[in-house]
Amino acid sequence: MSLGFKQIGRSLFLCLLGTALIHIDSFALDKKSSCALSYYITARVHENLGDIDAAICEYKKALELDFKSPILHLSLASNYIKKNNILEAIKELNLAATYDPQAVEPHAILTLLYSIQDKPDSAGREYEQALKKASFLQPKNVDINKGLGLMYLRQKKFKEAENVYKLILDISEQDPEAHFYLASIYNELKKSDLAENELKRSLQLKPDYHEALNFLGYLYVEEGKNLSQAEVMIKKALEIQPENGAYIDSLGWFYFKKGKYEEAVKTLEKASSLVNDPVIYDHLGDAYFKINDLKKARINWEKSLELDSKQEKIKEKIKEKIKKNVAN
Repeated sequence: MSLGFKQIGRSLFLCLLGTALIHIDSFALDKKSSCALSYYITARVHENLGDIDAAICEYKKALELDFKSPILHLSLASNYIKKNNILEAIKELNLAATYDPQAVEPHAILTLLYSIQDKPDSAGREYEQALKKASFLQPKNVDINKGLGLMYLRQKKFKEAENVYKLILDISEQDPEAHFYLASIYNELKKSDLAENELKRSLQLKPDYHEALNFLGYLYVEEGKNLSQAEVMIKKALEIQPENGAYIDSLGWFYFKKGKYEEAVKTLEKASSLVNDPVIYDHLGDAYFKINDLKKARINWEKSLELDSKQEKIKEKIKEKIKKNVAN
């Protein structure tokens, strides 16, 4: 599951900017001198007339008198962006954030700039800051808190993510998505009973929630229990998204657990053609091994390792199962 910035969506980002603009009003009037204010107003006039160079000049004059004004740094950054001077814009946005630690907008705009520059780590860092500050300003905003929870999940900060989603449920207890992501957290923490309960609650609230249907079905398959229920749930998820590689993998793994190895191979091959995922290749390797196709078992396990080289269990499979069988 990828939880990167691109998943967050336009509506949440606009919500962040709205939170930021509310906060900007609180410091935009805080000018240290009438001269700085005069330069600021003149800069705004030039800006509205489209004379960006003149606006930049006036903002710089204002900053000579009031260097710690966040609104001046933010306004100057905005004009640098219009001139496509991204490096200077980033510098000014960082100063704006420094002089107003509660501001959201500098971090939100930095997120966009770093994303445009294809710097995902920097974009992610700034986005997290924007979300944290926005959630502080609007603690009951569910969308902002969901974004923060997803960010923590992406960073594997599971305790922080758990706290955020519990807060969301305090605000809106009928939110199926919050229950779903709590289940994801508990699954990562190896608390399968809690994960199962959250998924059941999610499906009570939204019976056609295909992500939760597949998740709970796969959880049952992994644990080797409630397999009839698991089959129904996975197939229902596939009715909604028939070409979802992850769901097809779940069905293939169900066939594997039921001992239907030929059917498992066929299904898992389809999943691997749709999604390049180490778990799917691992499952496919297991299925080929069960039908005594050692060559294809090894090929798929090695594909899995190419995508995730830290899988010690797969290394052991190749060593113990393939090499021993070849030797015999």
